[in-house]
Amino acid sequence: MIQLDIERCKGCELCTMACPVNILVLSQEQANSKGNAIIEVTEPEKCTSCARCAQICPDTAITVYRNK
Repeated sequence: MIQLDIERCKGCELCTMACPVNILVLSQEQANSKGNAIIEVTEPEKCTSCARCAQICPDTAITVYRNK
């Protein structure tokens, strides 16, 4: 499960490139209070909890939890 801190996200899209299952996209409709487009998870059930997105995020805006 991916949890995004939308106020820390600046929409750099590094996480979208790191995701091996391609479930992260830059939102065309949502932005944070700073006006930055944010990342959306398109198919959360396909997340493998690899945490590559969290590791590459320069703003530590992503936390990954594994479902038990």
